[in-house]
Amino acid sequence: MEFIELYLPLILLMLATGLVGGVMAGLMGIGGGIVIVPVLEFALGFIGVDPQIRMHVAVATSLATIIPTSISSSRAHHKRGAVDFSLARHWGPAIFFGATIGTWLAAQADSASLSAIFAIVASFIALKMILPLENIRLTKAVPKGPLGQLCPGIIGMVSTMMGIGGGAMSVTALTIFNVPIHRAVATSAFFGLLIAVPGTIGFMITGQGNALLPPGSIGFVNVIGFLILSPATFLAAPLGVRIAHALTQRQLSITFGSFLMIVAVRMLYRTFMS
Repeated sequence: MEFIELYLPLILLMLATGLVGGVMAGLMGIGGGIVIVPVLEFALGFIGVDPQIRMHVAVATSLATIIPTSISSSRAHHKRGAVDFSLARHWGPAIFFGATIGTWLAAQADSASLSAIFAIVASFIALKMILPLENIRLTKAVPKGPLGQLCPGIIGMVSTMMGIGGGAMSVTALTIFNVPIHRAVATSAFFGLLIAVPGTIGFMITGQGNALLPPGSIGFVNVIGFLILSPATFLAAPLGVRIAHALTQRQLSITFGSFLMIVAVRMLYRTFMS
């Protein structure tokens, strides 16, 4: 009875979080992490996980759930012919390398720093998407050459530190580089896989031996959370894809930005008021 009273609310919360995260993954080309991280961090506090590692576990577990979500979302977008594989080949290696570096940096940071990074980056992205700035373009096409690899490298690095699939950043960057938002959303779903795989493996390694880890963890990745969240996000992602293709570019931008702003404000409040 004590087990049910303690864990049933957490299980139900994770199921709901996974469903919402999956819809957001398909809708916005994100891996669901922008939803999962703040809610999972709260849920871990609910069962008494130490604040020192709470954000690390939330970020790492979120990245693990992004693997099946990105596969589901990418396949759904690919069926509609929306994934730009030429762009994926151009940005993919830099995103993967950045994600590897970001995982190492996140393991060295404290929970408050990870929360602040999450909130600040999310708030800037939200402002860009909410304001009528979708017609602003820095270039006519995605930059080539060494400098053109800097942007995806940063996206991979920061995304792993936030526990997100990169869509929140790459959709913004690609639209600034004159990529249509629906193609940007679809391709970003694929980038989530390149971020989540090295991130998950890295957090499994760097969290080994930590005495504060909750039960059922492999490194910083909580397997219990992964097993609950993953099926829900995987199944719900195609619904988000259908919604995305039914919306106009402006509607999609406002939906994306409004959601991110709500999440960012909550995380900033928890970071600086705790």
